[in-house]
Amino acid sequence: MKKRITQDDYIKANRKASREAEIEMYGHPICHKRVHQSKKVYNRKKIKAANKELPYFLYCFR
Repeated sequence: MKKRITQDDYIKANRKASREAEIEMYGHPICHKRVHQSKKVYNRKKIKAANKELPYFLYCFR
């Protein structure tokens, strides 16, 4: 009895091959479902990380 390759089998094999090629290229799988975050959204963590010139010690001169 011959075994037929269904469309689901074909799609599954292509996804697996694509994922393995992606891991080989980049070293880790890439997430394609991540939502793009707008630059206009307020993000305190990103602002504080970007502002490296803040002094840790405040000097008072009189």
